[in-house]
Amino acid sequence: MNAFDLTPLYRNSVGFDRFASLLNSARSTESNSSYPPYNIEILNNDNYAVTLAVAGFSSQEIDINVERSVLTVKGQKENSDEKKYLYQGIANRSFKRTFNLADYIEVRSAELNKGLLTIFLEKEIPKSHQSKNIEIKSETDNELRQDDKNKH
Repeated sequence: MNAFDLTPLYRNSVGFDRFASLLNSARSTESNSSYPPYNIEILNNDNYAVTLAVAGFSSQEIDINVERSVLTVKGQKENSDEKKYLYQGIANRSFKRTFNLADYIEVRSAELNKGLLTIFLEKEIPKSHQSKNIEIKSETDNELRQDDKNKH
């Protein structure tokens, strides 16, 4: 197992507390977690779509949940023991797929169409976290203001 030294990253970064846990979870993912297959698409600068191939699942058999910046999609097939198969090649297996969401990514909606579940995401940075220019005041500015006050 390779060890990663993240010290150089932490020297120049602030607030990346989750980064180490994200790396650990990425390294410890199960090797058989390829079901269901999925795509992550960039729609534009602030919008994304996650599409999972969930053929055979109805919307009632799929649960989408977001908690602490983790998107979880679960599929639970309802077993119908009344059918008798001569051969069963289509698996009725349940699944659980998780996605770590970056800060300010919100799940907006989801749709199921022709066996593809698409979850629409949007990056929405609060105004309090958007960049802003800070005015630099100097001593001469203060002196000018004092002079203006004294004149009036």
